[in-house]
Amino acid sequence: LLMAMNAYVDELAIYDIANTPGVAADLSHINAGLKVKGYVGAEELGDCLTGCDLVIIPAGVPRKPGMTRDDLFNINAGIVKSLVEGIAEHCPEALINIISNPVNATVPIAAEVLKAKGVFDPKKLFGVTTLDIVRADKFVADAAGIDVAKVDVPVIGGHAGTTILPLLSQTTPAVDFSHEQIEALTVRIQNAGTEVVEAKAGAGSATLSMAYAAARFGEACLKGLSGERVYECSYVASDVTELAFFSTKVKLGPSGAEEVLPIGEISEYEAEGLKECVDVLKGSIDKGIAFAN
Repeated sequence: LLMAMNAYVDELAIYDIANTPGVAADLSHINAGLKVKGYVGAEELGDCLTGCDLVIIPAGVPRKPGMTRDDLFNINAGIVKSLVEGIAEHCPEALINIISNPVNATVPIAAEVLKAKGVFDPKKLFGVTTLDIVRADKFVADAAGIDVAKVDVPVIGGHAGTTILPLLSQTTPAVDFSHEQIEALTVRIQNAGTEVVEAKAGAGSATLSMAYAAARFGEACLKGLSGERVYECSYVASDVTELAFFSTKVKLGPSGAEEVLPIGEISEYEAEGLKECVDVLKGSIDKGIAFAN
């Protein structure tokens, strides 16, 4: 629905293993100037992907209480692998936004698939971590009593647990929190997904806030393709750390990720968090690469 409402979208192709023609018919009644079509099943995946400039992958199963994002690996990894194989064949030039968890591992899986097909472009593959930024902005604004529309908190690393590292020291506008407040905000941002899973009591994980964040990042990519310069944090191929993938701010443009920005100056507390983030993230990246190969 949010992408159908987006002025940068001319055509929306929806794919799933069931029900997409009905969803497409429903969306096609919105008084917006775009075409909408639904595609069902593996035999229609190629038609769905052909001509796409941006592919957003939220596919897979959601978390339930007691589950971590890594618990989703065995199911979602295979789904992402098959969809990216289709992208490699039918729209290899498209930007790819991966939402399917665990993002820390599914993005490396996608990269390995694209490499095997000879079409990997590190500028075009993105792990969507935007929900972490959305949450950080909201929680910090509430705690500081300032307008959330003016708040920007960089969140680096990955997209699970302690790999989510909000850089509160780099918040714009500058905020003055005690060490206890910084710790509490950091932990809440890292565990915010679990907060929603537990509140829904087995009925799913974050969907509305995730859709909002995914649409925001999708629009940023489309703005970049249109020639605008946009900055968003994203989990991408990176040499900012020793890891092959890492999330920092990225400059988006016509070619995708035109520049991956450095981490910048961080506090001692954030530096300690970064060490743990890198250690945990390495295991997830290795797991994804091993699965793909």
